[in-house]
Amino acid sequence: MGSEDVPSKPLPKWASEPCLMGIDEAGRGPVLGPMVYGCLYCPISYQNTLSTLSFADSKTLKEEKREELFESLKLDESIGWLADVIDPRELSAKMLRKIKVNLNEISHNSAMGLVTAVLDLGVFLTEVYVDTVGDPEKYRIKLSERFPGIKFVVAKKADSLYPVVSGASIVAKVTRDRAVRDWVLDETAENINRNFGSGYPGDPETKTWLKDHQHPVFGFPALVRFSWGTCTPYFKDMVEVSWEADKTDEDGDTNGKRQLKLSSMGFTGAKRKIEEIESSGKGRCIFFQARKLELCSKF
Repeated sequence: MGSEDVPSKPLPKWASEPCLMGIDEAGRGPVLGPMVYGCLYCPISYQNTLSTLSFADSKTLKEEKREELFESLKLDESIGWLADVIDPRELSAKMLRKIKVNLNEISHNSAMGLVTAVLDLGVFLTEVYVDTVGDPEKYRIKLSERFPGIKFVVAKKADSLYPVVSGASIVAKVTRDRAVRDWVLDETAENINRNFGSGYPGDPETKTWLKDHQHPVFGFPALVRFSWGTCTPYFKDMVEVSWEADKTDEDGDTNGKRQLKLSSMGFTGAKRKIEEIESSGKGRCIFFQARKLELCSKF
């Protein structure tokens, strides 16, 4: 699970009553910024009141209204909430690893992490409503097998059908908007700026920002999900990098077995050539030695 934004309020008395929870995400599609999963939970006895609080699918609300509703739900003593903020670097790293983790699986794991977190707080969850990712019935079965004591309702457009999911969508959307707005650009290039638009692939301002902020060696700033296909056209201008051995091994081979060549910034899905295989560990590059990194083949 990524970084959780956990409210500091003590566990309320109603947490021991049967409770329901809604789960929704924000930022699945953008090429910039984190993806955020949010949840909202409350006692089932509060469900009728919840439907009167003007919660709606966050995409249908203006930013000012979302902010207003988020602040009001934070003050409501009968509501609890959590958010899981998944860093863009984590998204890309998982999607590009040797055993890939696709976006649906990342989404499912985040949602299940929120259920686990709320249960660990001591909340008596009996019903959970989820905006689906992938096939609703398969997702429901997956959740039910993981948490057999809870009734799950998984549906498309759940954020417009169930107020508890509408509330979760507000938690997720406002948390993501604030994360992007307050993002600290660690990179220090002279021309770096924050004029990145909406962050969605089709936004001309976002495309211009990506073009202006690519680096031939280091790629993109950490705000960018570099595994997204949106970034692929920019890789043709990147520099190919090879790790050179810093010493000769006992067999006199300066390259160990073969050194790892990082072509296309390591971002493409193309198969590596024979020579682009991982080093045996002999003739280790000084980069790995300095950080005391060793080849690990068993986990």
